[in-house]
Amino acid sequence: MTGKYICKINESQSFEVKLKESVFHPTGTSDEIIKAVSANIDSPGKILDLGCGSGVVGFALYLLGKSKGPLFSSDLSSDAAALIKENASDLDIPVVARHGSVFSPWDGQSFDYIVDDISGIAQDIAAISPWFRKTSCESGMDGSDLVIEAINSAPSHLNDGGKFFFPILSLSNSEKIVDVANERFKYVKRVGHKQWKLPDELVDHMDLLLDLKAKGWINFEEKYGWLLWSTDVYIAQDPN
Repeated sequence: MTGKYICKINESQSFEVKLKESVFHPTGTSDEIIKAVSANIDSPGKILDLGCGSGVVGFALYLLGKSKGPLFSSDLSSDAAALIKENASDLDIPVVARHGSVFSPWDGQSFDYIVDDISGIAQDIAAISPWFRKTSCESGMDGSDLVIEAINSAPSHLNDGGKFFFPILSLSNSEKIVDVANERFKYVKRVGHKQWKLPDELVDHMDLLLDLKAKGWINFEEKYGWLLWSTDVYIAQDPN
């Protein structure tokens, strides 16, 4: 283990999970997903936490009363699947945890709510970022591959009236991802937005940032003397 992370759900609720170097660590994006998703689930249902990492997003939704029955969680990493079982046991949360790429662990299963937290940033950005030093990020040159795969596959894993939640990071080809979502679903809406200061590790590679921005693969803006990127959380319903 490499440490612990305390997730503060709200003013009165928080919980702690164990972390591991080989498993992606929670970030501010995790907090934004929790906030946006919890605000858009009106009644408890069967939840899949896709790309679960250490389990923070799914655990928070469970503790907020959004899950009916056990929590379903999966990650490409077998270490993540093992870690989430351990963290779930510590928190006394029933969980079905599996490992595999995107929806491959869930053939023939459907859910009321699917929360996609699979990482999606441009490959060259991932390589120099502080977020993927010990974990992989195989989401393609423009960071859209895994998110688009999840969007295209989600309809066959949603129950009638189900909701699919997914984040888009501006360090990926946001416009391309939104276009695909609108092709696959009748209803797509942004339900969360947060700006962040670019880490120094990225600012030090300004030529690369400008090149990728010119290609339309990432986006950022200069504001208050800082370079800012953003997390947007979307909801998609009613598959075409």
